[in-house]
Amino acid sequence: MYGCEAWTISKQTQKKLEATEMWFLRRMLRISWTAKKTNDTVLEEAHTTRLLISKIRKRQATFFGHVMRREKLENLVTKGMLEGKRSRGKQREKLIDGLADWLKAGKSLEVIEATKDRKKWRTMIANAVKQGT
Repeated sequence: MYGCEAWTISKQTQKKLEATEMWFLRRMLRISWTAKKTNDTVLEEAHTTRLLISKIRKRQATFFGHVMRREKLENLVTKGMLEGKRSRGKQREKLIDGLADWLKAGKSLEVIEATKDRKKWRTMIANAVKQGT
């Protein structure tokens, strides 16, 4: 999870991370890969739930709030508001868009405005963590 604060997590990446988390659990419980156990039974056996994605999102949100409250170069880079033409093709997914989707905030501008008030930002993160992924 080193440096996960700067990752952009697409659906494909999320599936890979969830599969890796299940692989770790199976290894810790010494369940063979040939054993026909579903992920739900493995999670019940481990007495846990899937936590990796929510931990990554929480770390991203806290770091994003920290960067947005500072009026430095990182703030401008993270917002991504540059002059000139945009590149052709499908636009890349941004960290702000992923966080807005996870926080169920709607638009990325609402997320940026919410970071200005630290208490509001923390409650938004806490509510999103409670709801899960």
